[in-house]
Amino acid sequence: MDASSHERAATIMYERYIACLNARAWMGLGEFVADDVVHNGRLIGVDGYRAMLEENCREIPDLYFHVDFVVANESHVASRIRFDCAPINEFLGVPVHGKRVVFHEHAFYALRKGKIAEVFSVIDKTAIEAQARL
Repeated sequence: MDASSHERAATIMYERYIACLNARAWMGLGEFVADDVVHNGRLIGVDGYRAMLEENCREIPDLYFHVDFVVANESHVASRIRFDCAPINEFLGVPVHGKRVVFHEHAFYALRKGKIAEVFSVIDKTAIEAQARL
């Protein structure tokens, strides 16, 4: 496979992963996420990853992942994800309490054997705080 084919394969895998998240098809995560996935430096495994996402959706029932852009190669994916949602109570320690907020996540993924093995996630908490004060 040439470099552009690897990039396309990683991009397609990522698009399918995001579709899985948006469909809340949690049992399908194993197709995209390694059994021993690490999230922000912490080994949580695919079951812990699934539990984290389920909790996010309980806290934010209208959570939807809008990918602004994605860059991929054989071993890494980087994306900017836009959220426009209304967390029920606090979110990241910010008292949102049902107010609609728009913010971005910058996510970097290390791939192993075509699956997400490590996730580095940075959420723009400052944007959430600014909107919660309005």
